[in-house]
Amino acid sequence: MRYNKLGQTNIDVSAIALGTMTWGEQNTEQEAHQQIDFALAQGINFIDTAELYPVPPKPETQGLTEQYIGTWLAKFGQRDKIILASKVVGPSSGNGGTDHFRNGQSRHNKVNIEQALHDSLTRLQTDYLDLYQLHWPDRHTNFFGQLGYSHLEQDDSTPILETLSVLNDLVQAGKIRHIGLSNETPWGISQFLHLAEKHDLARVVSVQNPYNLLNRTYEIGTAEISIREHAGLLAYSPLAFGHLTGKYLNGALPEGARITKWQRFSRYKSENAIKATELYVALAKKHGIDPAQLALAFINQQPFVTSNIIGATNLQQLKTNIDSIDVILSEDILAEIANIHQRYPNPSP
Repeated sequence: MRYNKLGQTNIDVSAIALGTMTWGEQNTEQEAHQQIDFALAQGINFIDTAELYPVPPKPETQGLTEQYIGTWLAKFGQRDKIILASKVVGPSSGNGGTDHFRNGQSRHNKVNIEQALHDSLTRLQTDYLDLYQLHWPDRHTNFFGQLGYSHLEQDDSTPILETLSVLNDLVQAGKIRHIGLSNETPWGISQFLHLAEKHDLARVVSVQNPYNLLNRTYEIGTAEISIREHAGLLAYSPLAFGHLTGKYLNGALPEGARITKWQRFSRYKSENAIKATELYVALAKKHGIDPAQLALAFINQQPFVTSNIIGATNLQQLKTNIDSIDVILSEDILAEIANIHQRYPNPSP
């Protein structure tokens, strides 16, 4: 395993992180514990979760993912060996199905953030988080597949300075060590960084946004910020909901797979996305590389990526994904990837 610094901190996180959003929906508590055990044995020390999980979000399953991590910690301890990250939901606005959180109150203000953190810590059975992230912006902006920005003159969102001040207080109280953003835009990241410097508040150390061969929009306006400001990307959906493994090609719907179970996840099923996927899978096979490992290795090699968040529903998938850390793509393969990207740029933003 390789390790990278988390922002400007002294924390070393594994270049591959263990994602958890299937736990409590597609995975049982026992399977979740087995995944943690296996991941730690492979050198992973970074686990990412959220109060929203499992996905898709439902009132009857909400919090199970954190709960499963908590029962593992209660059983095995080793809290000091794990870099644990979670997230607080943002306003619903049709973006995350969060009306069941705190009676529909999910603005990034003091009351909601403090309550959310308290509930997450309780479920996780720990008294602090290494990284606490805003799952998506409080304000109206473009994320979750919205490529273009449409401006609203009326803005009732929580001011960023107010949110940052709340998070800073929680850092000072020792309940969280560092803060991060998720599904954020270049403007939003810059504002958090600027206000932190101006008011001597906690500084953002990471940005968790989608990034994969079908969605490289992070490279356009945000990768430079990650490098220059030492706020690296925690890449999520690196396999595009599993599409880049090739398992959904030719209309296939494997039993128990995410897209088979929930047709609502259509982000990576456009005509151009399918054509690009076919080419990436063919490229992998041409060079004798597992398609999933080619897709993950591409992310692992990006200089602006701090950690690649992989997820799996069984141990064989998990092993394949973790083993991608040993796959180094040659300049020739990277050139072929660039050619495909030029033909089908970002078909699934």
